[in-house]
Amino acid sequence: MHGTPPAWLLPTINVVSLIVLLYFSALQMVLFGLLILSFFDMRRRLAQNFYADYEALAKSHFTFPISVLVPAYNEEPNVVDAVHSVLSLDYPQHEVIVVNDGSTDETLAKLRREFKLTLRDTVYRRSLPIEGAIRGIYRSPTHPNLVVVDKVHAGKSAALNAGINLSHYPLVCTIDADSLFQENALLRVVRPFLEDPDRVIAVGGQVRVANGCRVERGRVVEPRLPQNILAAFQVIEYLRAFVASRLGLSAMNNLLILSGVFSLFRKDVLIEVGGYRSDVVTEDMELVMRLHRHMREQRRPYLVQFLPDPICWTEVPQKVGALARQRGRWHRGLIHSLWLHRSLGWKSGSGSLRWIGVPYYFLFEVLGPLVELLGYIIIPIAYFMGFLSPVYFWAFLFLAVTSGAFLSISAVFLEELSFGLYRSWGDFALMIGVGVLENFSYRILTLFFRLGAMLDIILGRGGWGKQERAGFDRIGSSPVKT
Repeated sequence: MHGTPPAWLLPTINVVSLIVLLYFSALQMVLFGLLILSFFDMRRRLAQNFYADYEALAKSHFTFPISVLVPAYNEEPNVVDAVHSVLSLDYPQHEVIVVNDGSTDETLAKLRREFKLTLRDTVYRRSLPIEGAIRGIYRSPTHPNLVVVDKVHAGKSAALNAGINLSHYPLVCTIDADSLFQENALLRVVRPFLEDPDRVIAVGGQVRVANGCRVERGRVVEPRLPQNILAAFQVIEYLRAFVASRLGLSAMNNLLILSGVFSLFRKDVLIEVGGYRSDVVTEDMELVMRLHRHMREQRRPYLVQFLPDPICWTEVPQKVGALARQRGRWHRGLIHSLWLHRSLGWKSGSGSLRWIGVPYYFLFEVLGPLVELLGYIIIPIAYFMGFLSPVYFWAFLFLAVTSGAFLSISAVFLEELSFGLYRSWGDFALMIGVGVLENFSYRILTLFFRLGAMLDIILGRGGWGKQERAGFDRIGSSPVKT
């Protein structure tokens, strides 16, 4: 260095480094604590499953009927497989309502051909206001429990609200049109409603990556790891997020996010809160937070739960641009939803959400990218310039890299020891390797996507962005891309 550094620089760097180190320490302690909670909760649920008689549930007339909503906008590659997947579920009574939200591709045409759809006059109750006129309601002579709604394009929220209006049953399940149910998924996800029908208002299932899997007529018949490296990273990411974080938060009734890919709700409560909002980019996040807020303000006992065993397979982005748009939208949606329901973080009636749920999502999800970036820039520069003790530097590296890899690997072991969906030892070993590599590459990539989302909010940019679908017949055969 040339010259003497300002007197304030060294203590400032030390303070910033200490804050970053404490933040990463707290983050790893919280994630490790959630992992422990997840472990015990998963053991409890596996024990319950051992004694559960799902065959009796499948035949019982007392099992609540379910309306499955499938919003579809330009889902031509996947929509037929997705509908076959839902129609063939092992469940005593369910209807499938596909809402074609003004698709400009062959989505509706493929559905009409595959299921021999014909226009029908249908009377329904308009419980929720919706945007976009309904152009037609179709029925299938081969599948009496299938309804296809064609409406003017107005967004996913309007499509879901239209589906709720046409639904006949007390429970409403949402699934994306690029997703496939495991055969027993509905039987498993409905269990909390049967065990505690008065308190349970929403249950989310586990979402797994379909890329690379062998799919036959709407069924994942052989789980495999994707060849595409971005999709492989997301396999680990989804396991860590669903098996470790969400299961632990669910055990404390502090889960603020259920995936719109696969969630089950009490319809009466959905209607109470006004259904899905159309002025947010992540309607599923906002809805769950609104449900928490509504029940807390009403002082009604309730539960929002996540289950690890009902599984839904979904197609994930395989290109950097598509992944960036998706993660940017998710992060903008999280910030917007937390802002809309910020009273959960300070009102005394919010209970444990005030001390656990909201602080977790705000401190470690919203602020995480800023603190991580600060750590990755300030600490190495300060160390190599001689301003920072080696103890701080190596402690930071350990917490930022080693602990992250440990959590990823732990999530893989926890899931595979419990369910073992990937039967190949080669796949299992590859998952461990990807879990380690992820911390040096993919994690940094998604960090910049989330930082970009925060910049979008500052600049007033938003929207969904273009969605890309390869189709279930193609996502398993993509070459490895770096």
